[in-house]
Amino acid sequence: MSPKEPIDVPSFAATQLALLDQELQSEIQETSSLISNHSPTGLQRAGLAITNLTISSQRTGLGGKTVLELSPDSATSSTGELPEHGIRTGDIVLVAEQPAGSAKKREVKELERKGARGVVTKVQRAAVNVALDEGKDEVVFAGRVWMVKLADEVTYRRMNQTMEKLQKMGEAEYSSFIRVLFGLSSPSPVPQDLTTSDEVGNIEWIDPTLNDSQKDAIKFALASREVALIHGPPGTGKTHTLIELILQMIKREQRILVCGPSNISVDNIVERLSPHKIPILRLGHPARLLPSVLNHSLDVLTQTSEAGAIVKDVRAEMDAKQASIKKTKSGKERKAIYTDLKELRKEYRERERRCVSNLVGGSKVVLATLHGAGGFQLRNEQFDVVIIDEASQALEAQCWVPLLSAKKVVCAGDHLQLPPTIKSLNSKVKAKSKGGDDNASPVIRGMTLETTLFDRLLALHGPAIKRMLTTQYRMHEKIMRFPSDELYDSKLIAADAVKARLLKDLEYDVENNEDTTEPVIFIDTQGGDFPERNEDDDKENPKKGSLHGESKSNEMEAALVRLHVK
Repeated sequence: MSPKEPIDVPSFAATQLALLDQELQSEIQETSSLISNHSPTGLQRAGLAITNLTISSQRTGLGGKTVLELSPDSATSSTGELPEHGIRTGDIVLVAEQPAGSAKKREVKELERKGARGVVTKVQRAAVNVALDEGKDEVVFAGRVWMVKLADEVTYRRMNQTMEKLQKMGEAEYSSFIRVLFGLSSPSPVPQDLTTSDEVGNIEWIDPTLNDSQKDAIKFALASREVALIHGPPGTGKTHTLIELILQMIKREQRILVCGPSNISVDNIVERLSPHKIPILRLGHPARLLPSVLNHSLDVLTQTSEAGAIVKDVRAEMDAKQASIKKTKSGKERKAIYTDLKELRKEYRERERRCVSNLVGGSKVVLATLHGAGGFQLRNEQFDVVIIDEASQALEAQCWVPLLSAKKVVCAGDHLQLPPTIKSLNSKVKAKSKGGDDNASPVIRGMTLETTLFDRLLALHGPAIKRMLTTQYRMHEKIMRFPSDELYDSKLIAADAVKARLLKDLEYDVENNEDTTEPVIFIDTQGGDFPERNEDDDKENPKKGSLHGESKSNEMEAALVRLHVK
């Protein structure tokens, strides 16, 4: 496939669907294998589970979902605190009755049948909160339970739904934006000299510290009609640039959807936008958000804003019903409570939808992860621009979740760094698409999930749609030189504040010696004194292997680094 050739949209979608299926199956197989072949205690040691828990309380959370609070069983915990574990807020987990130590292999499907999936909403020293998936509200756990981390199938489901919509679209339905992104049309031309442009020539900059390359990238993104790529090598102030771009778009009365592949990438932008006192809304599960951005989250605003008043009374009634479940021992009474809860949840969701619609509609800037943009909250919402941060770290199918009804996209990232992590060993698709349907669209040979939207658009339309940030604020000039020459065509420039900065120049009490007066030091650790260790070498139980895959470690190198830093 020549990069300059237009891409057949149905074939692209069919190829993505086949690749995504391979990737999902790899993740599911990995999770299933771990759960089947290791004990709950072994999974906990690997950071994938927490054992010996009891349900201490349950309440109603966002969306009417049941939230369980899980605490250590007093019979196994003398301190009342959770054992060491690796479960984090935002993890997809399965809560199920804990199997006996003598139980045979556990299959995921069997555990799911008896247990409930959910999202970890809070992790404390003595408790973990889990919001159960819809339809799992009536699961009753008789005794001790455990939770284990699972593959996140929700993201794949949304990507698949998006690709299926794209695949079914007729050519007459393609917007001019979609036509440009698949090479069926060329991007609208942007003037070479933007300084004389009527639209962006005389911008009043909100941030006076912007450098020339940042200003040029912002002007280019504002002037572009369909697509603009902002190439931000490490330390060049990519997020800094995006904040100014967003503020300039707001001044032009544009409505913006800002997305990223991870919650942290989105939250970084929320934190930077907050001081500017503009109406912003952060979509996403509150468990996955930084504490500093929660005041802008949908969950908090539905409880604290005027729009949220319409759901408060129903939530209170649901919480009271939830609390009464544990107090009753009668199966008949419990069934009646669940029936009441079902009706209350229906009313709650209806009121919540109205509340969410009011909040979303009143926000000039909405921020969400790429797959989070596919939630019901943004259904039928229109935005003038979609900005995707860290676009070179996102699967292209993820990017299409917010782009399917978009008019313009600005992608920011660095395509010369590592691509998204792909777990399927062979991410290239076979000649036939999934299902073997003779009428199905043919797949595109050679396409892989590692090719991002940023990569593909740059190959398709060339450097005319890209602007690069060239001043970096992170590295000494000598450290910068290698990546600049090898990756960035020697275009990087070290800012004055860092170009000659050494450790000895820091404000702290740093000793002046050969380690602190040189910007780069190489230490040769090759040889027998610094042996590498494979984490999958389990001498005590070689047949079972390790849960850490092909990870390697070098304890002597770690000790050397510790000594050097100290």
